[in-house]
Amino acid sequence: MRGLSLVSAAGLMLLAACASTNESYTGRTATEQLLMSRAADRAVEGLKLPLAAGKKVFIDGTYFNADNPNYAISVIRQAVSQGGYALAARREDADAVLELRAGAFSLEQMRRVVGMPAIAVPVNDSFNVVSFPELSVYSRRDRVGVAEFSGFVYDAQTGAPIGAISPMIGEYRIRSHKLLMVVAWGQQQAEPGERDPGVSWRSF
Repeated sequence: MRGLSLVSAAGLMLLAACASTNESYTGRTATEQLLMSRAADRAVEGLKLPLAAGKKVFIDGTYFNADNPNYAISVIRQAVSQGGYALAARREDADAVLELRAGAFSLEQMRRVVGMPAIAVPVNDSFNVVSFPELSVYSRRDRVGVAEFSGFVYDAQTGAPIGAISPMIGEYRIRSHKLLMVVAWGQQQAEPGERDPGVSWRSF
């Protein structure tokens, strides 16, 4: 009976081990995506075009080369619409064309360390390295979404220039701290729907 019980237990363990969950991962984490999205939202705040209100505008994103361009173009379209202009679905139906370009739409990261940062030291000509971990009293990590968009407006029928759009610049930053490489506080991640990350010293 004891042998049968052991066999039964082993069988149950094998059955339990058969269950698994698959997860898919995108090129960027959710926090990275939110940092970029919030930066784009901030960049287009107060956008004005060199046109009279009510004019029909076609948004041309042909030369807008950036990571996740659809989100950025959509927030620009929203800003144009909220600025009092009508969005034209086709170039031939528009009074003017807004041609967009992206100066930057990405992430920056910066760490400041009081102590010794993590380093890798080459030990021979074969590019073998010895890695030493960080030994710090205090460190600070900034993760920043950066967006810079610009463009120019021209007549949809004649192609004559109307005016340029000054660079639209936006940043969204979260900051975290670590004391003695153990005690961590501040913004560890960007929260969905959060417009203001707050003050990092007060976030635990």
